Amino acid sequence: MSTIAKPHAPEPRSYCLDGREVDLLHYIYGRPDIKELRNNPQKVLAAIDEYHTNHNMLMNIGGVKGAYITGLISEHKPSTMVELGGYIGYSAILFGDAIRANGGKKFLSLEKNPEMAAVSSQLIDLAGLRDVVRVLVGSSDKLLVELVRERKEIDQIEMLFLDHWQELYLPDLWLLEDMGVLAQDKSLLVADNVIMPGAPRYLEWVKATPAQKRAIVKKLNVHPLKPNPNLVYDTHVPQFQTDWGKDGLAITKIVGEEVV
Repeated sequence: MSTIAKPHAPEPRSYCLDGREVDLLHYIYGRPDIKELRNNPQKVLAAIDEYHTNHNMLMNIGGVKGAYITGLISEHKPSTMVELGGYIGYSAILFGDAIRANGGKKFLSLEKNPEMAAVSSQLIDLAGLRDVVRVLVGSSDKLLVELVRERKEIDQIEMLFLDHWQELYLPDLWLLEDMGVLAQDKSLLVADNVIMPGAPRYLEWVKATPAQKRAIVKKLNVHPLKPNPNLVYDTHVPQFQTDWGKDGLAITKIVGEEVV
């Protein structure tokens, strides 16, 4: 009898969740210039980069891809941005600072691992971004349902950053489609690591035509998810050279909905 494989932890496993994230906190708070870091997001990010370069590599968005996404924030100017997968808070600090600088109000970082959420919260607090950035602990699907359906805190996703397990990108996108929070010309989806380690099922979906997506739904058992194959996406994948090798971001706009 075949079984469905459970999502696995990010690869390579040896580069995360081995104590280096807590060691990063000791490094940051043990620095002689700690007072200069307080309420200064860019200096906190620079200190994290120094740790990454000189001590242990961290699975952060990095400067190159990060600068590209902050450019999208400046262009799109979302009031609220949501990220799935916060890790140690690097992206939350970088993007939260950009959200605030462009007149935005809220950056929600959803992180399943409570230890990583604790590290992230400490660094976000140090950077002085508590007024903009909030870390929520739990699985992405449950937290999204809570934010949209239960709390009614979100009625539309203006900008979404997917950076958790690649196997969850598509199910979480289907959930958002079902909840109706993606809007034409207003929602922008940014998915990281679509080349390394790769997110082929997600890429197939956001690049497919509505007819192709309806065929995918018919072929797969997607229950209890209710994807909306009629949404028309426009997706491009810029590529970057990172410390880990070549990678890409999937940038997806919702450009319409096909009437069947």
